[in-house]
Amino acid sequence: MKQVIIITGASSGFGALAARQLALAGHSVYAGMRATQGRNAPQVAAVEDFAREHGADIRAIEMDVQSDASVVAAIDRLIAEQGRIDAVIHNAGHMSFGPAEAFTPEQFAELYDVNVLSTQRVNRAALPHLRAQGKGLLLWVSSSSARGGTPPYLAPYFAAKAAMDSVAVSYAGELARWGIETSIIVPGAFTSGTNHFAHSGKPADAARVAAYDQGPGADIAAIALKGLADLEPADADATEVARAIVRIVGMPHGKRPFRVHIDPSEDGAEVVNAMADRVRAELLRRIGLEDLLRPRIAA
Repeated sequence: MKQVIIITGASSGFGALAARQLALAGHSVYAGMRATQGRNAPQVAAVEDFAREHGADIRAIEMDVQSDASVVAAIDRLIAEQGRIDAVIHNAGHMSFGPAEAFTPEQFAELYDVNVLSTQRVNRAALPHLRAQGKGLLLWVSSSSARGGTPPYLAPYFAAKAAMDSVAVSYAGELARWGIETSIIVPGAFTSGTNHFAHSGKPADAARVAAYDQGPGADIAAIALKGLADLEPADADATEVARAIVRIVGMPHGKRPFRVHIDPSEDGAEVVNAMADRVRAELLRRIGLEDLLRPRIAA
């Protein structure tokens, strides 16, 4: 059934891939991105070209997830045009690479703002509509770094993604009785097919970067990046993450999986998450809130 969907961070990477795949599947897709009249104007044009070429219901929408006003305006526009919202896909995020000590506290806060606080802004704008409907889906794009094997030099990103995953888990229980379903998709470290590594942020403290570059761990960065690339199978395809999102969205309400891993490198996150999610489910049963494991289905 055709659904009205908004996806954040849809100018590139998983977001752009998912927006297009969802539109091809017959959904009405709002591809959220910032600076639609500035640096992302070419991406807006690409979305318009895609819509025309494929007869797809997809449009770019100005949505700076670091701005409350921009997020509210985007959701208000969607509701005005469609009258409802069926799914929110939290995809916006940014990566950084470098020794943790060389990042300033302000840089840590910036990564947290993009990867975590952005989801809170979007939820506060969208959830009143979803709760009023008594039905909907929050789909969170997490990362295997939240619980898998974690190489060094990615501390701000790993910390932010782990926080976002924890927020998603808490929201899942709080929204279940409102009829709002939660699914968390967990991509592994795709070193190609997205621009995460190519466009990753760098530490601001150049002197401390130099100290690490000249110290006993001078080879760590090169080894880590090469090792991640070598772990990734030759046929790893970032589009598989987009296809998994389409499959989840297309499932019947109440039947969607809580968590899905797309990790060709198999860094261990699936093993750890399976245990953590089982422990969560068991605790909810023990304290008398087992019903929160599934969304309430309207009669």
